[in-house]
Amino acid sequence: MKTVVAVVALAAACSGAQAQKLLTSYSTLTTTAAQQAAQAALAHCQKAGYTVTVAVVDRGGIALALLRDNLAGPHTVQTAIGKAATAVSFRTDTTELAAMTQAGRPQSGIRELPQVVAVGGGMMIRAKGSLVGGIGVSGAPGGDADDACAKAGIAAISDAIELE
Repeated sequence: MKTVVAVVALAAACSGAQAQKLLTSYSTLTTTAAQQAAQAALAHCQKAGYTVTVAVVDRGGIALALLRDNLAGPHTVQTAIGKAATAVSFRTDTTELAAMTQAGRPQSGIRELPQVVAVGGGMMIRAKGSLVGGIGVSGAPGGDADDACAKAGIAAISDAIELE
């Protein structure tokens, strides 16, 4: 009888401890913040004369906002989403990932994974030190130009998301 009571007490204690660990709280971008970042990035690119697509994803890599310049190529839509999602998934900006995964490097196989876009233009968005989303820009003449537009998008919302 003592053994049965001990087992039941242990199971109850374990289930209570496990219940506390089954849920977590985290911050992620709102659609409003994603739209603001996308609009600022697109405006920055247009001012520079680039026709691009901008995508902003939540911390899970799911698109929240997508803006495409009328003249941006059709390939830029999926590329922008892929860059943003890749930055979130690997928790690194895609310019850095591109360098780390060059042919002959130990991590080069990452480029073969489905939906990975290891090209400059994808950046993480952080608030209070935590990953809250990502932004991807595609269509400017080179990853460094895509990065500049993405940075403009992040800058447009950074003060507001740090305060929340």
